[in-house]
Amino acid sequence: MGMETRRYGFRPGFPGNGNWITPAIKELFFLNTGIFLAQTISEIFNPASPIWIFHNFGLVPYDVVFRGRLWQPITYAFVHGGLWHLLINMLMLWMFGCDLERAWGRIRFYRYYLITAIGAAVCIVLIKFAASIGGVARSDVPTVGSSGAIFGILMAAAILFPDKQVWLFPLPVMLPMRAFVFIMGLIAFFGTLGSGGDGISHLAHLGGLLVGYLYLRRGSYFYRVRNSYSDWQRRRLQRRFEVYKRRHEKDTPPSRPDDWVN
Repeated sequence: MGMETRRYGFRPGFPGNGNWITPAIKELFFLNTGIFLAQTISEIFNPASPIWIFHNFGLVPYDVVFRGRLWQPITYAFVHGGLWHLLINMLMLWMFGCDLERAWGRIRFYRYYLITAIGAAVCIVLIKFAASIGGVARSDVPTVGSSGAIFGILMAAAILFPDKQVWLFPLPVMLPMRAFVFIMGLIAFFGTLGSGGDGISHLAHLGGLLVGYLYLRRGSYFYRVRNSYSDWQRRRLQRRFEVYKRRHEKDTPPSRPDDWVN
């Protein structure tokens, strides 16, 4: 997350009933915090360590494609660029992730979290690598942070809880979750048009939204494709039957007229 998140932050209160934090969210919080502490300690002993960490465990499209560093689409989501970066991402994770974990369960939540994180990474690699070929952007700049997965969680919250009210702090405005996520998507989209100087990976945001939507709607897509195929088969059989019927009627000799007696 980045500047836009802080500017358009909100306060949902304690999510749901019962415990204020769910198991997977707690585990992700401790994991990300522990990794960030390790980054900070390593920087104390070696000021150049952040560069090494970002280029080896962040997401570098060039390294993924040409050097085979296939772990980066996973590890980048657990490396953060600073304290504010970490705090904002963890705050957003808590505000929206708890309700999702309560609805889905721990295992399904983890699966969705990793799918959206990896899916956002794939979007970044493809777009940045294609842009580097055209000379538009560089593919050797690392991307770090869990923003892709968190924007995937935003999309899931908009689909599962579309009418849940969100307070746009500090404005006295309440919006439905669906409208809030739409605004965040617009911010990410227009951010990609003029990105480069704000240090925010808007591609990760858009990638998380897109992958989350496609993943959650995959059943309806397959259902429509299957129904369309079944309808096509039915129409095809109907046409064949009509052709056969016409041929059969043409080949049938006329019936003998009845004898009439006056």
